[in-house]
Parts: sequence; structure tokens; C-alpha cells
Amino acid sequence: MTGILWIILVGFIAGIIARFLSPGPNNPQGFLLTTVLGIVGAFLATAIGQAIGHYGPNQGAGFITATIGAVLVLFIWNRLVARRVLSDPGNR
Repeated sequence: MTGILWIILVGFIAGIIARFLSPGPNNPQGFLLTTVLGIVGAFLATAIGQAIGHYGPNQGAGFITATIGAVLVLFIWNRLVARRVLSDPGNR
């Protein structure tokens, strides 16, 4: 349980950092979407790290790899919004 809480905490901070690292018109807006972006990035970084053997089964991603994962998720978000596959709730 503490592993998931750690990933959520790290993911939230990584989401905030990712928004500052890659500003743009299609950034998800608001506290909730920032949190989700970071958490998804942290889970993505953790899953990839565990798949390649960098992390053990009970280890989560650190701040740097979670931030990289969040930037990757933000990039994918921007591409989907730019192609109008998703609508951006912050640009209404």
C-alpha cells in the first residue's frame, strides 16, 4: 500500500514539474488533471523500469524517471489534442 501512495505522491510532484518543463497551449488545466498526468507518468515509468529490470517488484519510480514519464504522457496528450482525438477541457 505504501508503494502506491509513494507513486501517487511522486506522480503529483512529477506532473507539476512536467507542466513547467513543457508549457504549451494544449496543457491539461487544473489540479485534478495535473495530478492524473503525473500519476500516469509515474506508473508508466514504474512499469517500464520493472519490465527492463531497473526496479524490483515492490519499487516505484523516482522523481526523475517519474518526471520523464509525465513529460512523455504530456507529449502524448498534446498530440491527441492537436489531432482532435481528445478535447481539452481547459480550452473551452
